[in-house]
Amino acid sequence: MSEDPLLVLVGPTAVGKTQLSLRLAAELDGEIVSADSMQVYKFMDIGTAKPTPKERRQIPHHLLDICLPNESFSVARYQRLAWDAIASIHRRGNLPILTGGTGLYVQAVVDGLNFPPRPYDKQYRAQLQAMAREEGPEAVHRLLQQVDPETASRLHPNNLRRVIRALEISHCTGRPMSEHLADEPRQKPPYDLHMYGLTRDRSELYQRVNLRVDEMIFAGLVDEVKGLMEMGYAEGKTALQALGYKEILAYLQGIRTLEESIELLKRDTRRYAKRQLTWFRRDRRIRWFNLSEKTATQITTTISKEMSRLLAK
Repeated sequence: MSEDPLLVLVGPTAVGKTQLSLRLAAELDGEIVSADSMQVYKFMDIGTAKPTPKERRQIPHHLLDICLPNESFSVARYQRLAWDAIASIHRRGNLPILTGGTGLYVQAVVDGLNFPPRPYDKQYRAQLQAMAREEGPEAVHRLLQQVDPETASRLHPNNLRRVIRALEISHCTGRPMSEHLADEPRQKPPYDLHMYGLTRDRSELYQRVNLRVDEMIFAGLVDEVKGLMEMGYAEGKTALQALGYKEILAYLQGIRTLEESIELLKRDTRRYAKRQLTWFRRDRRIRWFNLSEKTATQITTTISKEMSRLLAK
């Protein structure tokens, strides 16, 4: 095989990626490379559904707990670290399994996205941050829709940091970020790609989302967010923006009741799952399995047999 193999497993939150990736890694001598934009942060474990210490002892995991919650972390940095991790796994003779629900992270790795210039305008950024405080993040997102509708379509209004970054690039260069990305040639990574997606019937997926939120609360999500506040991280952009943290933080700050925050978190997570599916459905390289129709064991067996044959060549 002229190219090194890379197994990619994607899907929406709460669909069952973690357990299936662990099974595949055990059967295929694999190591897991996380493609989750929030699992890179330390101390944010319950709300990001990070693999447990036991699971991490069973199978090597990469790109977890890389930086502190008040540090910025870019897609470009993730891409470099992921490529390094995948290369090291190949050198050990094991199979890298890239898995997660952050579509841009996955695309950055498998398609070799280049990234636009990084101009900086402190005053303009402050103006946008003030607009978000006074009028809400939706107002800033509407501004992005006017100047760069393509980028706006893939960014949620609550992802304020990236919305502002896209506006800043457009403001400083006179061209939208989507044009910069289109102009940049892609450095295609030398991988033999095998991409699989997991889904479920919508009603079942949404039930699992609701159950996951309840389990997070039971596991101590409120105390986790309290801990971030006590360490001084809760005022940082990352913790405030992360799904599961901003809702509980609002409760701890007395803005909402706990019940209201939990229902809001469930609603926002269901919407996030829908956006994830929309993103991944655009990639025709992905072969989909419905966990409402097939068991995890059946899907694991199918993928393992396919990969075993390919790796034996």
